[in-house]
Amino acid sequence: MNIITQHAPEDTQSASPIFQAVDLNAIIADFRRFSRFFAAIFVLAFIAIVLPILTKAPQYSATSSVMIDPRQINAAPDQDVLSGLPPDTTTIDTEVQVLYSNALADRVVNSLKLDQDPEFNGYLTPKMFGPKPVPMDQLSPEQRSRLHDSIVQNAIGHIYVKREGLTRIISISATSTSPQKAQRIANEWARLYLSQQLETKYQATKEANDWLNSRLSDLKTQVEQAETAVQQYKIANGLMAATGDNTIAQTEISTLDQQLATVKVDQAESEARLAVAKRQLAGGSQGDDVGEALNSQVIKDLRAQRAQVSAHLADLETKYGPLHPDIVKSKRQLDDIDSQIQAEIKRIMSNLEAQAQIQRQRASSLAGSVAQARGALASNNAASVKLNELQRNADAVSSLYQSYLDRFKQTSSQAGLDKTDARIVSNATLPGGPSSPKVPMTLAIGFFGALGIAAAAVLTRRALDSGLTTGQDVEQVLGQPYLAGVASLASTVDKSVKTSPTDYVVEKPLSVFAEGFRSLRASLLYTRLGEQVKVVAVTSSLPGEGKTTTSVCLARTAALSGQSVVIVDCDLRRRSINAFIGREVEAGLLEVLAGSAKLEDVLVKDETSGASFLPLAPSAYTPKDVFGLPVMDKLLEALRQKFDLVILDTAPVLAVSDTRILARKADIVAMLVRWRKTQRKAVSTSIGLLEDTGARIGGVVLTQVDVREQTKYGYGDSGYYYKQYKKYYSE
Repeated sequence: MNIITQHAPEDTQSASPIFQAVDLNAIIADFRRFSRFFAAIFVLAFIAIVLPILTKAPQYSATSSVMIDPRQINAAPDQDVLSGLPPDTTTIDTEVQVLYSNALADRVVNSLKLDQDPEFNGYLTPKMFGPKPVPMDQLSPEQRSRLHDSIVQNAIGHIYVKREGLTRIISISATSTSPQKAQRIANEWARLYLSQQLETKYQATKEANDWLNSRLSDLKTQVEQAETAVQQYKIANGLMAATGDNTIAQTEISTLDQQLATVKVDQAESEARLAVAKRQLAGGSQGDDVGEALNSQVIKDLRAQRAQVSAHLADLETKYGPLHPDIVKSKRQLDDIDSQIQAEIKRIMSNLEAQAQIQRQRASSLAGSVAQARGALASNNAASVKLNELQRNADAVSSLYQSYLDRFKQTSSQAGLDKTDARIVSNATLPGGPSSPKVPMTLAIGFFGALGIAAAAVLTRRALDSGLTTGQDVEQVLGQPYLAGVASLASTVDKSVKTSPTDYVVEKPLSVFAEGFRSLRASLLYTRLGEQVKVVAVTSSLPGEGKTTTSVCLARTAALSGQSVVIVDCDLRRRSINAFIGREVEAGLLEVLAGSAKLEDVLVKDETSGASFLPLAPSAYTPKDVFGLPVMDKLLEALRQKFDLVILDTAPVLAVSDTRILARKADIVAMLVRWRKTQRKAVSTSIGLLEDTGARIGGVVLTQVDVREQTKYGYGDSGYYYKQYKKYYSE
């Protein structure tokens, strides 16, 4: 199917259809044609939207507000078990979803006993029809669980939670049929939300303490085992410490080293005194000048006695001779004293020798003890490697135990100091009036909703409308010229008029109805410029589209205009022209083609207009292709010579193949389409069949047009302005 796109004249600016201005009048015309349908859908939709809302029980809304406040009071050195919530968008949006949670809704239901409220528990609502429900206390556990879940979901449906802009404030709106109930629900929802936060923190702290306590018990056992292993290893390997970090072996070596050093000094001193005394004696000394002798008190006393005796002897020698008994006695005393001094000197030398020997033995003994202690220390140092490993393990376990112990003390001290991450900004107040239904808003919603539904319905119906309504539809959809629109007589005259359309064109030749056929005649005669149009085939896609009525009215209009016109009934099955003759005919078209009758004998004169009819005899029918024979061509040529206009009233194209053969013999074919009834696909198929046979289609004629309704459809067509020009014509 070809689509003819009309272009602007060359002297005007052309534009793509996409950028062409929207013609508001055309859109209005589309809606005018469905005005009644639009109004009906609008009213029904408006009632369907508004009525349920306005008849619904009044609802009251109360709103409480909470603010997410992440600031915390930390009494312990470290953070809480659950840290304060950061004020980011994700966290606040998450808290909004928490407020919608089933767990919180379940708390509110239990707290306010909403399961006993028919508004939330539909099971309590009395049923008007059906069997009486089973009492709630007789429901099975599974049924009770499902009922409770439905109550919780119903409670959530009465709540609307939203974040106020970009702030940290969250509003909780509760809706109910009772203002007091709405206030209680909103406040309880906020209160239990904070309580749930606090319980969550408390539970987290308790779980942390329980875990830490069990962990501490395990660590304490590990610490004891590690320290026991260290001590046992020290004892087994002699690594016990004496003082500080030093072991007994280290302390012993230090002491022995000090003693050995002291003994060596004493030994050196004794050896020196002995050596000096020996050198003095070897040098001829009598021992009087030996250091130890000089310091001996015995020798000092003996020397004092000798001095006295020597003085007494000297005094005696002055008085007596050498043999005097006193002198002899004094000399013996001096010798005795000298022998005692020598004996004492020998004793002193022997003592020096003994002391030197003792110091040598002490030094040797201490040196052996030091060597033994150093051997023990070397063994201890080898064992210390394992001891250090055990000690490090014990220290690590002890450090871990201490850190867990400190954390346990912190969490235990914070158990009673937990603070919620939110706080109530404002409690819900008692609503001053119902929040719904809001009459102005409801009416506005109903109006615009109904408007949209009605518009969508109109557009849908328009899209589903497969008929042709305007000349623009003909040209755009079918790609054929629009010849004329033939009105239905009932739409142009008063209902009291009972005249048939074919008689009305004669009685009222200046009427709107007759004007349609004059326009059609002009379009047919002047469609093919430069060529004379005499034979016009009138056809349609389907029966009932007004071919015969249009043909007769067109013939009578042309005859009244002074033309000689003949109508040839070419519908072999219907023979519709006979109804306009008013009597039975004995011979007609087929008899002329068969040669059994002459053309002049079968033509019937229309007395009212002067047109002629070439009918079909009632009994005449032939299965032969009479229209394709040369005799038909001769008959048409004879009619051309005899009449100014020959109208062929043919059968429907889709129903009968005769029309396709006959149409190519006509000068022009007029395709009739019933206004708004004939489907576009049927028309386009018929036109395609005719074009395939070589028929020259002059255009399309819309028949049985309701000119009153056309004013709503035909924006841009002459019918759109019918109300303005209808008074110009006589009725």
